[in-house]
Amino acid sequence: MNRDEFIKKTALFAAGISIMSFYSCSTTDKNNNVLRDNDTKVLPIYTLPALGYAYSALAPTIDAETMEIHHTKHHAGYVKKLNKALENYNGNVNTLPQLFAAIKENEDDDKLRQNGGGHYNHSLFWEILDPTDSPECSPEFKAKINSKFGSVGELKAKMIENGVAVFGSGWTWLSVDNNDELFLSSTPNQDNPLMKNLVTDHGTPILGIDVWEHAYYLNYQNERKQYLENIMDIVNWKKVEEKYLVAIG
Repeated sequence: MNRDEFIKKTALFAAGISIMSFYSCSTTDKNNNVLRDNDTKVLPIYTLPALGYAYSALAPTIDAETMEIHHTKHHAGYVKKLNKALENYNGNVNTLPQLFAAIKENEDDDKLRQNGGGHYNHSLFWEILDPTDSPECSPEFKAKINSKFGSVGELKAKMIENGVAVFGSGWTWLSVDNNDELFLSSTPNQDNPLMKNLVTDHGTPILGIDVWEHAYYLNYQNERKQYLENIMDIVNWKKVEEKYLVAIG
């Protein structure tokens, strides 16, 4: 091997080590969004997730215009503002759930709270809606629901009741606590059960329904209960069960 070949091979090897070091030291979330680089600086790289179905696919439960505005305006706005808020964030966290666990009731955390919650909550919401036949969960997960709430029907009814009771804007949730037990709750605005310093019932959400007016007003006006009753018919319970299994590890 002559001198020039040696220098070339050494440079290529060094470049390879550098690339490997970057990826090994980077942190990603479940959507492969890199949150931190080697210097532990937060990278504002969150992007608007694709729905996986057409805007018209959930009609007549949710009309195409509502879906498009909700996704491309409201959710996209949360993503943009979250990335902006992360530019000046110096906290020692790597993922949104870790961020939520650290958030407290103060002005400094407010933008991360609202926009991080807005992005996380909507991403979950799009995932658990199904435009086809609302796949059912397994008999085992159904038995888990039945033992806690009496039946899937009673679970739906209680979630609807909680959603109707939210004053102003917010969410109704099915979550898993630290003992792997299911529980129901609701939160205002873009809060969620992962924000342990802000909520009474803390856990991992596996089903969340948006009860902000922009989620339903074009079709339902002030009939939030009707919206909730209809949307329960397009929940993908198989997907909810998948999230349950991930949550309990």
